[in-house]
Amino acid sequence: MWSGPRNLSTAMMRSFGNRSDTFVSDEPFYGAYLRDSGAPHPMREEVMAAMDCGWESVARTLSGPCPGGQAIWYQKHMSHHMIGPVGFDDLAGFTHAFLIREPARMIASYLRARESAAFEDLGLDRQADIFAREADRLGRAPPVVDAADLLSAPEPVLASLCGALGIPYDAAMLAWPAGRRSTDGIWASHWYAGVDASTGFGPPETGSVTLDSAAARLADRCRPYYERLAAHRLRPG
Repeated sequence: MWSGPRNLSTAMMRSFGNRSDTFVSDEPFYGAYLRDSGAPHPMREEVMAAMDCGWESVARTLSGPCPGGQAIWYQKHMSHHMIGPVGFDDLAGFTHAFLIREPARMIASYLRARESAAFEDLGLDRQADIFAREADRLGRAPPVVDAADLLSAPEPVLASLCGALGIPYDAAMLAWPAGRRSTDGIWASHWYAGVDASTGFGPPETGSVTLDSAAARLADRCRPYYERLAAHRLRPG
């Protein structure tokens, strides 16, 4: 699942993780990204110390047998992490899906956790590129889920996603126990307070979002990439 930050990506991971047939991995390329980018993210040193930071070795692990012998391996990826030698062509055999969120809402959420945001922090250009390459490979659009649709109608959207992925829908995806998971990244203590308290998807997004001028310009820069993917999003029902 290719996402950007603050796109309900951890809630979606919780949803898949509540299936009895699924193992989940939380941003497995994050350590490699931090090592090579030098990005001053919260808990940078702790994250790198806790993870495999080798691009190729992470890719080999992700391409291997699913842990625990599970039928499904849900891998949550941030598109902007992919700055190293591992690219789309190295991920043959995977089924790719995409999670998006309207840029103004994504950026407003991001700025509640960090002091500033840059275009490179959000990864929509990389996400759109991966989408285009997968669409070319398939000869059709791969599945896209918009966070707003997911919150408005979680059951039909998840059912449509499962159908597009070729896996059975499981009603267990609608709710999960509160709290931390052993599969959560070490960075959960900084980023996951909301999802730790959750037991399911939250209410639909309503009301307008107010951004300062710099953040509004950033949202405008992101919007064409978002709209490119949103044109193919799975519709509720």
